[in-house]
Amino acid sequence: MRKKIVAANWKMNMTQGEASAFVGTFLLEIGESRDVEVVLVPPFTAIAAVNAALEHAQHIKVGAQNMHWERSGAFTGEISPAMLRDLFVRYVVLGHSERRTLFGETDEIVNRKVRAAHEAMLRPILCVGESLEQRERGDVEKVLSTQLRGSLAGLSARELQETVIAYEPVWAIGTGKTATAEQAQEAHAFIRQVLGEISEEATADKIRIQYGGSVKPDNARTLMSQPDIDGALVGGASLDPRSFALIVQGAGEK
Repeated sequence: MRKKIVAANWKMNMTQGEASAFVGTFLLEIGESRDVEVVLVPPFTAIAAVNAALEHAQHIKVGAQNMHWERSGAFTGEISPAMLRDLFVRYVVLGHSERRTLFGETDEIVNRKVRAAHEAMLRPILCVGESLEQRERGDVEKVLSTQLRGSLAGLSARELQETVIAYEPVWAIGTGKTATAEQAQEAHAFIRQVLGEISEEATADKIRIQYGGSVKPDNARTLMSQPDIDGALVGGASLDPRSFALIVQGAGEK
């Protein structure tokens, strides 16, 4: 059975002090439950502060929001996989729609990053998803298949199993719009089908697929009760520790 995984993508928010305060409140709210894997994904500048605040809660993992595929070099402003490992990062979000649309990342670039993450023993959270225009054109499956096949090219079955897929319909990110549970499940089932074609059905059945796109406490439980939805990648609602704790608790409810 796939363990639910809920990740907080803080994007370009939270100073070190704010991040430390968040963790303190969140730990009080979340209690001792370990039914759900929790990942906090702060900006690079707050990773060390989050790790320090989690000193006695090491079951909660820390992730990064991006990385370069090279180990080192003349790449001003970039962060390498080795640097993330040095900060005790376990997960890294790759291919987020904001990286694809605002910074021009292609499936080829994302694939380089995914493969580099595995080489560095980091677990990628690979984001895929369609725009509103693509959905209205009926191209959802075409877009998802292209992104998955391009971004996951060359991965072994083991690497695929250690990759988390995050389905984030671009039209639902930060807009307040959310895919219905039926729409989300349909997309997740298709993603799992494509993963089976890339590798094999047994491998696809072990891969966790998150939903992301205006996830909130009042819709989290319904979304994550769907058979192919294995958690959530949470944006805006993850900036409030109590709100995020409610989402995590919703993921753990049977």
